[in-house]
Parts: sequence; structure tokens; C-alpha cells
Amino acid sequence: MARSTSAVRAVCYCKDCQAFARFLGTQGITDPDGGTEVVATLPRHVRLTAGLEALSCLSLSERGLLRWYASCCNTPVGNTPRNRKLPYVGLVHNCLEGGASSIASTFGTRRVAVNTQSARNDVQSTPVASTVAVVGLMASAIVDRLGGAYRDNPFFAADTGAPIRSVRVLSSAERERAYRDA
Repeated sequence: MARSTSAVRAVCYCKDCQAFARFLGTQGITDPDGGTEVVATLPRHVRLTAGLEALSCLSLSERGLLRWYASCCNTPVGNTPRNRKLPYVGLVHNCLEGGASSIASTFGTRRVAVNTQSARNDVQSTPVASTVAVVGLMASAIVDRLGGAYRDNPFFAADTGAPIRSVRVLSSAERERAYRDA
């Protein structure tokens, strides 16, 4: 498979990604430093080929990102904004086929580390690489938004733009448990 130029590999160390992983309770989502590896891309590049019946959606808060996962095994799938007009998805590494070597050959090396201040240990941030990645993804997102390609999004209904699953917002007690020790 050829290396993708339409995606960026990153590791996010934010408290929200750590809380999501803790809520799901599935091993291997975060690394020892609390980072979640994601492949940041445009939703039009994503095809859900199996398990659609198990796809579920939650949000850590009323305004938070939509966090998609397979309810059958609590495998994270990806994170999207609440509005499909902002074309972005951060696919969590656990949902991608082939494991680490396949991800590396398809999407290149991890170049970006974000929200490192929330890491469990000392992690080097990548401000230049992060800025370059964000600018590149934003440029592509603007093109998709203006050209209408943002509608090609497997997480949102084509006709209404609503999420294809109801969004479960965590209760304050669930949220408190998920953030504990995050």
C-alpha cells in the first residue's frame, strides 16, 4: 500500500483522550505516557467496512468531541467534531487494520505530539510539526467545506448532517470516574 499524503500520524496526550480510554476500559489505547496515537485525516477518506451495527458514539460533555467506538468490544474508532461541516476525523490506531507496521508504511512515521503537558511522563512536544500538520489539514478541510466534499462523512447522515448514532453524553459521575487519575 502506498504511503498516504492525506493524513498525519500524531500522538495526543490530552486529559480527554486519556479519560475516553479509561471510560472504555480497553487495554492498549494509550501508551505508557498516556498518549493515544491517531491518524488525522478528512472523513471522506474513511470507509467503515464492517461492524457498523456496533458503532456507538459518546461525548465527555455537552460540547465535547464526538468519540466513536465499537460497543461490542469497546474499541475506539475515532473522534470528530460535532458538526460535519468541520471535516476532520482522528482515527484511533486500534481500529486500523494491520497493526503498527502497516500504519507506518501507509501513513509514515509519527511526527506530531500534542498536549504533552498532560502526559504522565516528560514527553517532547513538536510545535513546528504540529503547526505544519494543522495548517495542512485545515487547508484540505477548507477545500472540502467549500467544495461540498465535507458531506462525504461516514459518521454523519448525508441528508440531515446529524450523527448516524445518538450521542451519549457522560453523566457527571461517569465523567468524574473517567478523569480520575487522568
